[in-house]
Amino acid sequence: MEEDRKKFSGDRREYKQWKKDGRSYSGRRDRKREDEPDIIYGVRAVIEAVRAERPINRIFIQRGMQKELFKELKEELANKKYALQFVPVEKLDRMTQQNHQGVVAQVSPLEYQNIEHIVNRIFERGEIANILILDRLTDVRNFGAIARTAECTGVQAIVIPDKDSVSVTSDAIKTSAGALNKIPVCKVQDLSAVIHFLKESGIQVVAATEKTENLVYNVDMTLPTAIILGSEEDGVSLRLLTDADIKAKIPMTGSISSLNVAVSAGIMLYELVRQRLNE
Repeated sequence: MEEDRKKFSGDRREYKQWKKDGRSYSGRRDRKREDEPDIIYGVRAVIEAVRAERPINRIFIQRGMQKELFKELKEELANKKYALQFVPVEKLDRMTQQNHQGVVAQVSPLEYQNIEHIVNRIFERGEIANILILDRLTDVRNFGAIARTAECTGVQAIVIPDKDSVSVTSDAIKTSAGALNKIPVCKVQDLSAVIHFLKESGIQVVAATEKTENLVYNVDMTLPTAIILGSEEDGVSLRLLTDADIKAKIPMTGSISSLNVAVSAGIMLYELVRQRLNE
């Protein structure tokens, strides 16, 4: 107990061990990770979550794990489209201080929706499509900020890929000020296939990119529209740029070559709102 109450002395040489022990600056052990509501740990618990078809963002499995229970998990996961990541045991230990048995699943607090069903509902209600596609976004704060703006601008669905992307977590919901509780999120295996489906459904797809001379103000977004925003690192992928109907650029006069993706989302979505209000 005395060791638990020990505070960080300020000596950098002690910091690594102090942090490993999970202590906060107040001297209390940091309970955040072990009480984290977004994870399930233990082989049997993860197997049952898969069988119950709980929405799972990603399953982390200890590298080299050869236990009998893992074989059962492997059989349970066969032919199912879960994102798996094989990691060192140290990563699992950082995710939870409990006995994880070499397996931790990151679960979603919300059910992901089907984009085809959403598009059908949009047409049935006589609404004009306003859909957002996020290509490989990785920062949960950007995701939350974008979702908040999306809710304010009438976005009917947010589409994300199931790999190399943020997912809906409690942190994302909190950052979005609860907006992710109100907007359907669709997690898909292939963004390109979704784009082709949207185009076939009569929805124009506009990619926000600096790789064009066409300004966003020249795009008619009074039409049913889906906007693609790219990753923080390299923007919209070349494949999706090719798939899009229109490439649109946000004008900039400064020396910095790109905007934060959440800021870009606000500019694009409010241009759509402006056009529709003035129609």
